[in-house]
Amino acid sequence: MSIKIRKQDALNYHMQGQPGKIEVVPTKVLSSQLDLALAYSPGVAEPCKEIHANKEDVYKYTSKGNLVAVISNGTAVLGLGDIGPEASKPVMEGKGVLFKKFAGIDVFDIEIDEKDPDAFIKIVKSLEPTFGGVNLEDIKAPECFKIETELREKMNIPIMHDDQHGTAIISCAALLNALEIVGKKIEDIKIVVNGAGAAAVSCTKLYIALGAKKENIIMCDSKGVLNATRTGLDDIKKQFVLDTKINTLQEAMKGADVFIGLSVADAITPEDLNNMAKDPIVFALSNPNPEIDYNLARKTREDAILATGRSDHPNQVNNVLGFPYIFRGALDVRATEINEAMKLAAVYALAELAKEPVPDMVVKAYGTDKIQFGREYLIPKPLDPRLITTVSPAVARAAMDSGIAKYPITDWTAYHHELQQRIGIDQKLMSRIIDRAKKNPKRVVFAEANHHKILKAAQILKDEGIALPILLGNREEIHALIEEHNLDLHDCPIYYPREDDDMVKRYAEVLYKKRQRKGLTYLDSVRMMRERNYFGAMMVEFGDADALVSGLTKDYPKTILPSLQIIGTADGVERVAGMYIITNKKGTFFFADTTVNVDPNAQELAGIIELTARGVKFFDMDPRIAVLSYSNFGSSKGEIPEKSREAVRIAKTKNPSLVVEGDIQANVALNTALQQETFPFSALAKEGANTLIFPNLASGNIAYKLLMEIGGAEAIGPILLGMKKPVHVLQLGSSIREIVNMAAIAVVDAQLHEQNDHL
Repeated sequence: MSIKIRKQDALNYHMQGQPGKIEVVPTKVLSSQLDLALAYSPGVAEPCKEIHANKEDVYKYTSKGNLVAVISNGTAVLGLGDIGPEASKPVMEGKGVLFKKFAGIDVFDIEIDEKDPDAFIKIVKSLEPTFGGVNLEDIKAPECFKIETELREKMNIPIMHDDQHGTAIISCAALLNALEIVGKKIEDIKIVVNGAGAAAVSCTKLYIALGAKKENIIMCDSKGVLNATRTGLDDIKKQFVLDTKINTLQEAMKGADVFIGLSVADAITPEDLNNMAKDPIVFALSNPNPEIDYNLARKTREDAILATGRSDHPNQVNNVLGFPYIFRGALDVRATEINEAMKLAAVYALAELAKEPVPDMVVKAYGTDKIQFGREYLIPKPLDPRLITTVSPAVARAAMDSGIAKYPITDWTAYHHELQQRIGIDQKLMSRIIDRAKKNPKRVVFAEANHHKILKAAQILKDEGIALPILLGNREEIHALIEEHNLDLHDCPIYYPREDDDMVKRYAEVLYKKRQRKGLTYLDSVRMMRERNYFGAMMVEFGDADALVSGLTKDYPKTILPSLQIIGTADGVERVAGMYIITNKKGTFFFADTTVNVDPNAQELAGIIELTARGVKFFDMDPRIAVLSYSNFGSSKGEIPEKSREAVRIAKTKNPSLVVEGDIQANVALNTALQQETFPFSALAKEGANTLIFPNLASGNIAYKLLMEIGGAEAIGPILLGMKKPVHVLQLGSSIREIVNMAAIAVVDAQLHEQNDHL
């Protein structure tokens, strides 16, 4: 399903809070006069003198080695054309976000008001002392060819125009694997390239580098085939002129083995597809709409191998598979350029990775039972965490073998670990959950649909295919809010417990039977069913909804009580618990119990350990659990250390395979060096804890809220653990993003309930 973007949502996203998408954050402490003196005058003079004596020391004392410039003049922005440098800035900031997210690379985006290529080259060349690499972006052809070529000649840092080479590298990997599947050799195939812009030219050159024969490649622009009869062609297009009598794209398609579309939507027809050779390879890469509709192409030629630029079809040719990891490898060996060998290394690395067994976390993220090399899986998925440890080392090795690496890597095992640490592999956790939810969206009932945040979140969930929202509340109020906020939710079911008498009576009878021996009368049951949290919980109990999300406007205990009374806890679970996911640049951590159990005893704390371990595994991670106190392994006496130790003993007795320690202090649990020095016997000494169990509600609640407010951490949750059916409670005042995240978790929880495996 394609994502529907609303204009105001996009504008709000970019202007909410601090405008834009990136900021500069200090990497050193600045909390004292000494810190300031070291960071600036007079201390800063010392690294300045060292760099003056040896320019290479700039990599030692500054951020240059991990800093890339994303540079544009705004002459070819997305599909918008020449809209100017200011208008290109949101795109360049976005590119910076991708560099950081996928490869841990810092970016300054630079928009230059200069169309003259010689002047542009001079400006960029002058920036070389600042940056470790330059990513050129959204610069129109043919100027982009001259700019990149001359900058590569004049500068001694990695330069790449991603619009050219990104698509080329990813499509080459896909092409190699497609040819292997159909049993054809690249030197024998006939290729038709529709489009003669930057990406098409770079793709064609790389195909030739892989072994395709130039005389077997027909390139077309908007006026037809580039053949010897054409006049007025620029020097770039002249490289691909073919001595042929073929003039049109339709003629060229006859007998073609491969079609590469880098042009416009609907450029080819089913007839063109039928005219291609057996087992045709069709890469229709125009975005957002390909050269031929995917479903139409599939229906027309069942033997075709298809790829597009879209995420809602198999084989997405997405540049994010390439540029972050290519620059990462280039920067890490201080390569003086990005050469053909490095590009080809990326091609082969991507092609080979697609043939490897796919990790369960990736399979689950894409909501399928199996992903394996074949016609619908030619290249890795963008969320595959192995990309950085596969592509970047391959690029780095190629730079070293080419003799352009100024800082060769000697310890590849350490480098592999460093790559994982740079990005925090777990940053993609919610992306995996959301993608997993999209594969099988479930009905999520929202008990507070008379709030605009809920409705806006429901719109996102509906548009992105994450969930099927069900809205509870006054219909008139909800419709008014929908109109006020220009939403498209009219086809979402709306129930109003104060008016839907038949459902209320039906639900009340069930509630009465459940609790008639606990002091509840039938009239009480009817009255309670008029309340949305009770009504929503009963919808889930009845199977009229798959999951319940509530809590935006009510405190936690009042929100959770109806679900406990109606749905109850899972089999074998005596008490539910609440867990938060805390993410920051150091990684992802799980905190429990942060919302439910005020002061659990040792037995109850052991139950929380068990529930939390199951919850961590839900997110495709192995729990390494620390049960916290103010003591380390009996160093202090008191109720909390004793309770923590006993809870660990009970949990280990029940499940000996658990990696769990306690009692242990929080800093020790996370500090592996300290443990290895002082407590080498600890099960957490090697990798440290990623799951923290707090001895009581006060400590857990205080800890996560402090981290959110002053620690710069992002929190996902609270996630309710141990319910019989999917119920998830929002934090009071949650943002729209937090609501969407919680609903996605609820959907995946509902998916797993179908398999009798749940949070």
